[in-house]
Amino acid sequence: MLAIIGGTGLTELENLRVNKRVIVRTPYGEPSQPLIFGEICGGEVIFLARHGMGHTIPPHEVNYRANIYALHLQGVTEIAAVATVGGIHPDLSSGVIALPHQIIDYTHGRQNTYHDGINNPVKHIDFTEPYCPKLRAKIEQAALSIGENLVNTGVYATTQGPRLETAAEINRLERDGATMVGMTGMPEAALARELGISYAAICPVANYAAGRGDSLHAIDYEEVVANVNQTMVRVRKIIAQLMTQHYCVVN
Repeated sequence: MLAIIGGTGLTELENLRVNKRVIVRTPYGEPSQPLIFGEICGGEVIFLARHGMGHTIPPHEVNYRANIYALHLQGVTEIAAVATVGGIHPDLSSGVIALPHQIIDYTHGRQNTYHDGINNPVKHIDFTEPYCPKLRAKIEQAALSIGENLVNTGVYATTQGPRLETAAEINRLERDGATMVGMTGMPEAALARELGISYAAICPVANYAAGRGDSLHAIDYEEVVANVNQTMVRVRKIIAQLMTQHYCVVN
């Protein structure tokens, strides 16, 4: 089963017929909101808003372990996670939608593993390729079929938040090889890997990162929100097409 994790600007899915909402309790607490079970074109999907109803949970306080484990308990095998980013690379301007292939974790203090030696034995997972290439290909195919050309590569730098980065911090991220920056990519991707769930990120670019392009001197948050809302219209269409092409039940 496929799950969609919605981020900033994505609190509902286009064409989703809601069947039920379920409160799931896990050994790690409750997820950000009740899981929404529904159908698109006869294909089952679960939706979870990462920041909760009304976007009330900041990135560093999201219960990532509960979110991913709740989906795991419901039999989810694939997760397409929407995560808004700032563009570091010149090609990643506002309105671009990217599918990163790598990630760098700069977060701290987050509960970032199930294998902590307390709830589960210590285990070291392979994370060479953090995003599932097969799921990324499905998303790209769905986008292309409706005329959306995604940037199908990129390195996502995950920062702690909730504040935005300084220009000097962005310079450092660029030197490290990052092409985009966000606050929710980790530990979400690693937790999915620990549970054997295929995971890919759909990253709409809201703005250039600090010190880049039109964010050279300051970032206008109201403009960022407006950009996100516009781009999410296209993201919803991509998700609907993804369901239609790859998860539709044909009678």
